[in-house]
Amino acid sequence: MKNGSFVFDAHTGFWDASKENCKNRFGEAFIETFYAFHTGFNPPDARWTMDYETQFRKVDPDWYLEEVFVKGDADMAILSTQVLMDFYHKGFCSADKNATLRDRVPERIISLGGVDPRMPDAVAEVERQVKDCGVRGFKWYTAEWRGQSRGWSANDPAVFPLYEKCLELGVKNMHFHKGPAVEPLSLSKFDVRDIDEPAWLYPELNFIIDHVGLPRLDDFCWIAARCPNVYGSLAVALAFVHNRPRFFAEVMANLLFWLGPDRIIYGTDFPIWYPHWQLDDFMAFQMPDDLKAEYGVDLTDEIKQKIIGGNIARLYGIDPAEKLKSLEYDELAQRKREYAKQAGATDTGVTGTVSR
Repeated sequence: MKNGSFVFDAHTGFWDASKENCKNRFGEAFIETFYAFHTGFNPPDARWTMDYETQFRKVDPDWYLEEVFVKGDADMAILSTQVLMDFYHKGFCSADKNATLRDRVPERIISLGGVDPRMPDAVAEVERQVKDCGVRGFKWYTAEWRGQSRGWSANDPAVFPLYEKCLELGVKNMHFHKGPAVEPLSLSKFDVRDIDEPAWLYPELNFIIDHVGLPRLDDFCWIAARCPNVYGSLAVALAFVHNRPRFFAEVMANLLFWLGPDRIIYGTDFPIWYPHWQLDDFMAFQMPDDLKAEYGVDLTDEIKQKIIGGNIARLYGIDPAEKLKSLEYDELAQRKREYAKQAGATDTGVTGTVSR
């Protein structure tokens, strides 16, 4: 909870890119690109930098819970997937692995599934992950390699049976990576323009576009303006809030103009970046006057509350007030109160140290 508001981080990761899990140089390149994003976007403060070998390559579950829910202000979080079986022996982050972390705090974490439509048993795998792994949405990674194939398209009719199986099973939230390329994957395979057709064919599904299509923001906005079931998730875009606030302001002005305040979703991409500074900077951020005048929009406190939790909660059928009440005395909430007491004692000069 932040300033009394429900916080729901819609984009986090629980990955394994350890040396033992890397199959080849492509797996090494993939996690090295993540780390380049981590170091390149961070504020100039050593506490936000992770050690590559011991901390960044493989996410420790206890550390994840501590940073997101105890030291961080999230009340809930979504675990994303990138399967990447061509790069990693056990995959990068999968539905089965996500379920192990979700099951530790099932009231706080929603885990996504991850299926490659090119698998011969892809439809059956969708059903297995819903029934056996308890996934409530799917993350689709269209530039993923599979043998000689270097990607697939969201509007390929061969994929439609997977959407239909999701609908049959009551799973409506389709998260798509449509944003920056991660080496060695192709930027062109993350092109957002394949979203509009399935969005119109399947109006009962919600298409949540992670990274708001960057660097193709214009294409994304034009599609989202036509398709009311298309949403923009701020992961990666949000990381610009500190080092490039003007660019971030222009992204937000476009999203507010084209989509409105009810279809913008908060996500931090933790552990690429810590959630703490992103949320703090976002809540303190003010839209420049010239952009407010040009676009006719503003980023008010009420709109920020929708973005940081209300919008994604609505898509997953969660009532924020009821959820906050149910979490008030769970183990993580109690640990958070103790952490805050210790931090307050340190701030006032009382003996003791607390660090992020």
